[in-house]
Amino acid sequence: MTGIKLDAIDLRILDAIQRDGRITKLKLAEKVGLSPTPCWMRLARLEKAGIVAGYHARLDLRAVASLATVLMEVTLGNHRQADFDRFERAVRSCPEVMACWSVGGGIDYMLKVTARDIDSYQRFVDSLLEREIGIDRYFTYIVTRTVKDETALPVAELLPSPRAV
Repeated sequence: MTGIKLDAIDLRILDAIQRDGRITKLKLAEKVGLSPTPCWMRLARLEKAGIVAGYHARLDLRAVASLATVLMEVTLGNHRQADFDRFERAVRSCPEVMACWSVGGGIDYMLKVTARDIDSYQRFVDSLLEREIGIDRYFTYIVTRTVKDETALPVAELLPSPRAV
């Protein structure tokens, strides 16, 4: 927690910029109901607080190539902190891993992996196993169709009701 208090305008700013990171100062100000300078000052405050972590373009490489998206469950053989640290360091270094979550409930990690094809995915898994990073078992779930894949968080629904600052 940053300790920063967010009001309804801050939430509208966050919602707008995560949906359009290239929005102009003027359009953002219009969208949230402020003049440009106070709006931009608020955005700078949100960036400085670390709430805005960066700006990115969302790519759809399927427009130019076939890709395989795979969900992978991983269970480690040992559960000491050093085992978790070693696995997490290794996963952070893998560009194929789009997301990795430490989870409870019978497995240790859930990974989202993108590869050129299933053969490429299997070579990736083989390379992980060869690195001896503590994997005891893994299960593979091949995504056959994407139903929904949002990157924008529902800001207003996730945060407590804003109070005017």
